[in-house]
Amino acid sequence: MVIDKNRIFILFGFVFIFMSLFAPRFFNVFNLTTIMRTMAMNATVAIGFTIIFIIGQLDLSIGTIITFTGILGLGLKEYLGFGGSVPVAIIAGGAIGLINGLLVAKVKINSFIVTLGMMTVLQGAIYTFTGGNSVSLSTPDAFAVSDWMALMIFPLITPRVLITLILVIGASIFMRRTQIGRNFYMVGGNSQTAWLAGIDTDRYTIAAFILSGVTAGIGGVLFAMESAAATLNMGTSSLMYVISAAIIGGTAMSGGKGGIFKTFVAIMTLDMLYNGIILFGLGNEVKIFIAGVILASVVLYEAYVSYRHEKVIGQRAELLKELEVVSE
Repeated sequence: MVIDKNRIFILFGFVFIFMSLFAPRFFNVFNLTTIMRTMAMNATVAIGFTIIFIIGQLDLSIGTIITFTGILGLGLKEYLGFGGSVPVAIIAGGAIGLINGLLVAKVKINSFIVTLGMMTVLQGAIYTFTGGNSVSLSTPDAFAVSDWMALMIFPLITPRVLITLILVIGASIFMRRTQIGRNFYMVGGNSQTAWLAGIDTDRYTIAAFILSGVTAGIGGVLFAMESAAATLNMGTSSLMYVISAAIIGGTAMSGGKGGIFKTFVAIMTLDMLYNGIILFGLGNEVKIFIAGVILASVVLYEAYVSYRHEKVIGQRAELLKELEVVSE
């Protein structure tokens, strides 16, 4: 169905037009650039998380990975410089994903339990590493990097946003146009069939969790660099935000369906919506309510489409005729 396949683009267009017409000061370069900068971290994180959804798994640890890698990247800067601390932080994110993936794929522990446990462990590590305090940098070179990452190099585009767009487009092409990327969909669609087709399902599961850890690490450390600070709750809201965007963008929690670019468009849509709510002078509780209504509506619609699909399959007369011929 055309509407179902393109629903996120329709929703994006509706929100953009509505906010442009009615939200005060929405349609101007400064505000649109703010929206692009706001979406950058979560859009980066959503790349790996969408792949996790595509293989039919769940990663609850992305929020704490964001915080952990952001703090690690800034905390080690004094000793390694950004040239050393940033790769170390991103590698740490990948290592966390590797542990998650091994426990899910090899030890066969449910991904909900594994990543919930990892989230708790990382929270303890964060408070141990920081002593319960935020990490900030006040050196001239740190401010220079922060200013550069917020510099507008094209209309609406800063270096931080450009990095995000490159990652999103590259990952989307990889998932859709390469055999390895399509194998992730096969694993999520039916892991047993994928295994019978010669695909190492455990390897793809581990790879998906590594990618989730790496993209969460990239999102966290680059956000911290742009802010020149990392707070203890900087990634707290990202988990539900990214889950909502992935579902609204059409990625099925059961696996085998979805796309990174559609999740990106969903994040843009949510950010425009939240930005417009602020411009209307409404409170945070309204933002949460509207986001919940949208998410609930999409979930109910998915359930309805699934029900209709199953009902149609059971009513296909040509299949019943084939069964009658075989029985004769």
